[in-house]
Amino acid sequence: MNVSNVPEQNSNNSIVPMIIIGLLFFIFGFVTWLNGSLIPFLRIICDLSDFQALFVTFAFYISYTVMALPMAAILNKTGYRNGMAIGLAIMSSGALLFIPAALSANYILFLIALFVLGTGLTILQTASNPYVVFIGPIESAARRIAVMGVINKFAGVVVPVVFAALILSDLGDASDLTSRQLSEVEITALSERLILPYIYMACALIMLIGLVYFSNLPTISENSNAHDTEDDRKSIFAYPQIILGAIALFANIGMEVIAGDTIGLYGARENLPHFATLTSYTMIFMLVGYFVGIFTIPKYMSQSQALYFSAITGFLCIICISLSSENSNSVTHTLWGWTGLPLLPNPIFFVATMGTANALVWPAIWPLALKGLGKFTPLGSALLVMSVSGGAIIPLVFGKIVDMTDNFQMAYLIGIPCYLLIFLYAYKGHKMRHW
Repeated sequence: MNVSNVPEQNSNNSIVPMIIIGLLFFIFGFVTWLNGSLIPFLRIICDLSDFQALFVTFAFYISYTVMALPMAAILNKTGYRNGMAIGLAIMSSGALLFIPAALSANYILFLIALFVLGTGLTILQTASNPYVVFIGPIESAARRIAVMGVINKFAGVVVPVVFAALILSDLGDASDLTSRQLSEVEITALSERLILPYIYMACALIMLIGLVYFSNLPTISENSNAHDTEDDRKSIFAYPQIILGAIALFANIGMEVIAGDTIGLYGARENLPHFATLTSYTMIFMLVGYFVGIFTIPKYMSQSQALYFSAITGFLCIICISLSSENSNSVTHTLWGWTGLPLLPNPIFFVATMGTANALVWPAIWPLALKGLGKFTPLGSALLVMSVSGGAIIPLVFGKIVDMTDNFQMAYLIGIPCYLLIFLYAYKGHKMRHW
């Protein structure tokens, strides 16, 4: 996989590749944020604890760590276009695995299907993010990734609504599913409702294979990036900016997944009838964060300043979650009570606002961490993709805290050290070129 800054790429030559990459980012978002609705659903049909339900995120995101380096090796051999087609084929296979999983209501099969989906996404992420970074000036890379983030999170807004329409539309009050013991016949019928949506997903992915395979994505050569580094270091681990960036990204992805995927569990715990669509609220607030980045980076705010904004906003969200009352919906009543939209308990509202805190971390860290890597850029990209395992591990810790304390509000305090790591990377980590 070859990536670098290519000054000769003009905007006209970049439009078609960026449209194709944008379409892929929509697919990333649709597949990824479907988990937020899937988790409380599987918790019901497989009779899981909160900790067990969050193995959905573990199975999905751990694939990034396990498969990032093998997928990077595939990209090096196949190039972008063929590699992306392979990734889409793997994802379609994972979507089809949901059919036997749903027919048997077997949680292990669901987890295997999610791992395969994540594996396909790994190769797409490993290729697409550095592609967006280096297809134009690196100073504005965060803005380009933020545009892709808007597309990604728009999918995150749409998917819970689609999920609810296809799965829960004729079930009446969905909160009733969480408050009573279902019979075996009801569980089977509920589980089989997952078959049709994932057949649709598999068909869409197969059609995208043709689009990507026959597209004309330009090659971005790493040779023009050689000037970024003038030393003779032999290992990627000799570059602090990428190692510390991966650690900060690990923390961020963990909190991003917690904000998007636990809000439905929290809503189900509070018996909210619209718990399956709560991920949409987090995605809307992430869109707010992305639009801030699009309109302010780099003209009004640097990429490192965007990290300060994210870390400080995250701290404030955590404090508000832990101190606000679950018995009050005063915030959403004030903000949109007049619209007739469903109101949220105050802590759940602040979980959603974490979306704004998390939005700009991924766009800002990629260009800061990859800058100056030269020939190590492809490996650095794979390392950043591996850090997505934060979405596997940190939510599991969150789930264990909930099971042990029976307290969602206190479990969100896990965000304090995570946002501290992001703050420290903004303060010093991204500037370090030697240990």
